[in-house]
Amino acid sequence: MKLVSETFEDHGMMPDACAFGVLGADKAYVFGENLNPHLAWSDLPAGTRSLVLINDDLDVPVRLDTFNQQGATVTQGQARRRLCHWVLIDLPADGPPIALGEFSRGVSVGGKPGPSAPRGARQGINEYTDWFAMHRDTRMMGDYYGYDGPCPPWNDEKPHRYEFVLYALDVPRLELPEATRFGKQAVLDALREGPARVLGEATLTGLYALNPALRDSAAG
Repeated sequence: MKLVSETFEDHGMMPDACAFGVLGADKAYVFGENLNPHLAWSDLPAGTRSLVLINDDLDVPVRLDTFNQQGATVTQGQARRRLCHWVLIDLPADGPPIALGEFSRGVSVGGKPGPSAPRGARQGINEYTDWFAMHRDTRMMGDYYGYDGPCPPWNDEKPHRYEFVLYALDVPRLELPEATRFGKQAVLDALREGPARVLGEATLTGLYALNPALRDSAAG
């Protein structure tokens, strides 16, 4: 089972078009195009009826005291954690590849609708939902369903890894109530506890950075 993209190579840099936030003047964030990447799969196990996709940033700093702070640096050695950027379930296994921008175009201030999605699939809330609530960002607070792309700190010494994991299931729909608000953990619990069986999985990882030094290095 394989997962590939025309948007970026495995462990290659993702383009700005896929980012939630990019840098404007004076290192101020501005909204990106926020397009979900193209994704294509092959060699699905026999009996695959639907697909689940989960996308996590693996490198979010645990401490936020240096996050985007002038004169400070998010160092390589800082403790890191995951942050979920996309939860997609019930994607028909016999469909075409996911097109660039098919499931997400632009940033929706105050939340994105869901869980219904193209192709009869469903999308869960991503962790921008928790991030904006934690920071009491009243302008941005809300439930963010589906894909919202990278927005790492501009003073981070390391590029963030954005891991896309595709699961092949033997059921057409995951056993989660319809029209219900759900997140990544509910999906992982459903995969672990059944009755759906995971027949296989594949992983693709993209990199992204807003640190000008890292971007110059990648471009060179």
